[in-house]
Amino acid sequence: MTNERRVLVHPDKATLAGTVAARFITKITDVIDSEGDANVVLTGGTMGIAVLEAINASAARDSVDWSRVSFWWGDERWLPRDDDERNEKQARAALLDHIAIDEAHVHPFAASDSGLTLEEAADAYERELADAAREGTRAPRFDITFLGVGPDGHIASLFPGREGIRETERSVIFERNSPKPPPERLSLTLPVLNASERLFMVLAGPDKASVLGLALAGASFEEVPVAGLQGRRRTVFFVDQDAAAEVPENLIAPVNYWTAADAN
Repeated sequence: MTNERRVLVHPDKATLAGTVAARFITKITDVIDSEGDANVVLTGGTMGIAVLEAINASAARDSVDWSRVSFWWGDERWLPRDDDERNEKQARAALLDHIAIDEAHVHPFAASDSGLTLEEAADAYERELADAAREGTRAPRFDITFLGVGPDGHIASLFPGREGIRETERSVIFERNSPKPPPERLSLTLPVLNASERLFMVLAGPDKASVLGLALAGASFEEVPVAGLQGRRRTVFFVDQDAAAEVPENLIAPVNYWTAADAN
């Protein structure tokens, strides 16, 4: 299968979040029907949480058999479990607290008040991934991985020019000096993210236009981490008009673009 990066442009943030939510519900239902279960990687950030809120608000929300879905995170801030800035807490408030999930299928990163050190927390999540992995792999089959993109091009907590974006041996890295607060973080590595079946990047705002244009024009992933993303089946950028300002025209698909083949 040819996996081309595609860009779907939406008129505003609200339409963007609602459309991604609808596509997610359709696709995850298909995955459960064909595979029996599904693994989803969540992200934080304004648009990442907006998508989860839109999923929760959807009339089709309960058409998903959520008991068959396992949730993971692409990265996390090293903060106490109940801190409002934790991606886990935001995701629970936006969606997870409102659906019929099996709590054993929810896999958050450890918190700073868990009794583990930052390094031990990275090791623990790496073991958890391995325990759920298919034979010959180091992580479960991630059917849909959501990612946001920072104005500097960072994805998860993999930042430009940092060692984390170049890591290939580990599944999880810890970051002590993030250029974006808080300084201490945990993150999946690029090879693990790229092993996902489908990567869904959701971006909005004019501050994302330059970096998205650079990434799609072939910038180095060490300088623009988002440039290194390539899912196994699909790699889709869901963006608003402002974020699409510098995207090459040949990569922009019609807003109604999404055939059965493209959704695989």
